[in-house]
Amino acid sequence: MRDEHIISLIEKAPLASLRERDLAAIRVHTDHCSDCLRAFQAAQISALLLKERAAEVFEPSPFFHTRVMATLRERQANGSWANSWALGRMWRAAGALASTMAATVAALAVLTFVIPGSQVTSGPPLSSLSSNYSAEEVLLNQSEQADEPLSDAQVLNTIYDGEEEAVR
Repeated sequence: MRDEHIISLIEKAPLASLRERDLAAIRVHTDHCSDCLRAFQAAQISALLLKERAAEVFEPSPFFHTRVMATLRERQANGSWANSWALGRMWRAAGALASTMAATVAALAVLTFVIPGSQVTSGPPLSSLSSNYSAEEVLLNQSEQADEPLSDAQVLNTIYDGEEEAVR
C-alpha cells in the first residue's frame, strides 16, 4: 500500500461509509505520505461541512405562507390568473418569431413603396437605342450582333416603341 496512493479509496465512497479495514489502510499510508494526508484531511473537513449544512433547518420568513395564499386567492378571484399566465407563456414561446415577422413586413413595405420612386437609371438613354433597332430585329435576332448585349429594359423599350408606331 506504500507504493499506491489512497486517493482512489477516498474518492470511491463517502468517508462515513468506508469499512474499518479501508480506514486502517488510509491511516497507515498517511503516516508516510504527506500528499495523501492532506487529501484525507480535506475529505474529512468536506464530510463534516456537508453534515453540518444538511443538519441546518431553514424556516421561511414570517407570514410567507399567508402572503402566497393571499396572492393565489386574489388571482383566482379576478379570473385573470389562468388567462394572463397562458398568454405570457405563449408570448415567450412565439415572441421572437412575431417580432421577426413584423420587422420583415416593415422592411418589405419600405422596399415596395419608398425605393421604387427613388430609383435612377444609369447608362445611355433608351430612346437613342430604340431608333437603331426594330422589334423584329430584336426578337428574331436578324441583325448583326451588337458590340455589347442589350439589357432587358432596352429590349422591352424597343418592343413597346415599335408597337406604338404600329398603332399610329
